[in-house]
Amino acid sequence: MPMPSSLQIHRINRPTTTTTANSTATTATVAAAAIINNFQKHSQPTWVIPVPMSVPENILHCHTHAVGPNQSCSSVVQTITAPIDTVWSVVRRFDNPQAYKHFLKSCHVIVGDGNVGTLREVHVISGLPAATSTERLEILDDERHVMSFRVVGGEHRLNDYRSVTTLHSTPDNNGTVVVESYVVDIPQGNTNEETCVFVDTIVRCNLQWLSQIAENLAKKNHGSPELKSARLIVGF
Repeated sequence: MPMPSSLQIHRINRPTTTTTANSTATTATVAAAAIINNFQKHSQPTWVIPVPMSVPENILHCHTHAVGPNQSCSSVVQTITAPIDTVWSVVRRFDNPQAYKHFLKSCHVIVGDGNVGTLREVHVISGLPAATSTERLEILDDERHVMSFRVVGGEHRLNDYRSVTTLHSTPDNNGTVVVESYVVDIPQGNTNEETCVFVDTIVRCNLQWLSQIAENLAKKNHGSPELKSARLIVGF
């Protein structure tokens, strides 16, 4: 079932100051000033926070994107019944996205060791309008649980795609909330709505698979002999 969403749009415009040089200002000067002012207004990006729920202040800015006139921006939220460390252990593996992104067939690290700046090439399963994607790791913050990557090449239609994924605990501290937002160029021949529907569907499926994997890992870890012994010792 689609999740409720809300968009908070903030326009950042350059301050304008109107000055009158003197009564001899020509029509050409006024026209030129109008053209420049109009260009500046239309060249300004729209800053969007497309998160349909409350997000901690320390990671909220991570989901603020500069969106151009021919770009789409959206977000998907998934609540997972598993500890944040368990979920993060899967998400942070930039070298193994296919662990929960089942539309990917394989991944090969081209440059880097898993830190920021690492490049990977992923191969997409057949049936999707893509073959490969070259992606660069932009953010990997183990303390705040933030990961971001940007698509920099490949055979696909999602140009200039940038994704940001953040994790934070649920209010009762019994689970994890995953927020993934993105900005992407609208492919030629498609509308903004079509682009969002397509990308949202992919992201939503990925996060649902992540939920299953993380919850299974949590059950497995909770039932390990070491943890069973620990629970007996502390009395729970």
